[in-house]
Amino acid sequence: MPASPIDNTTPTFDSSKITVIYVLGGPGAGKGTQCANLVKDFGFCHLSAGDLLRAEQTREGSQYGELIRTCIKEGTIVPMEVTIKLLENAMKAELERKPRGEGWADGKGRFLIDGFPRKMDQAVKFDETVCLSTKVLFFTTTEEVMLSRLLERGKTSGREDDNVESIKKRFRTYANDTMPVIQYYASQGKVAEVDSTVAIEDVHKAAREVVLKIFAEKQQTA
Repeated sequence: MPASPIDNTTPTFDSSKITVIYVLGGPGAGKGTQCANLVKDFGFCHLSAGDLLRAEQTREGSQYGELIRTCIKEGTIVPMEVTIKLLENAMKAELERKPRGEGWADGKGRFLIDGFPRKMDQAVKFDETVCLSTKVLFFTTTEEVMLSRLLERGKTSGREDDNVESIKKRFRTYANDTMPVIQYYASQGKVAEVDSTVAIEDVHKAAREVVLKIFAEKQQTA
């Protein structure tokens, strides 16, 4: 998309060259595990909004650290401007690194953005100002399964939000704020749903097939 001096909403990245797949699902749906598998399969850059925020909260001199710590502790959503800027900066840094491999030649790139967007305003703002998303990979399972996984993870993760009280707050936030995002993209035909209740290998196989289809469709429209 050509830049216009009077168009302040021209995205930073051209979506015909940059593939952005949002990876969504409830807390404990297995997003991180499956992203790691897809990175191995397809050479994606995996950006976790949560990991970027957690790193930023402890970064020396960060103007956002205290705000992020409070939001994470309370299970609420960090202001979108902070999260979007961290994601944009990480994408720029990866493209400047010039990774090798399929999908990264001639200014192209492919990104899995994990746990984002969590609210409608984030979705619209990122699509308008950073890069128009290609697809949403939506991992589904039950709250019971997610709670069990998170409590197990909490034994070793060291994360202060891996406890029952914080997890239940996160479930409520997800239902109220993130499900409308998924419904919005579903209305555009941009959601691919994968059942993450089953064995990790089976989830991986289904997710891999979804990504292969995304790339095939993108190739046809190129």
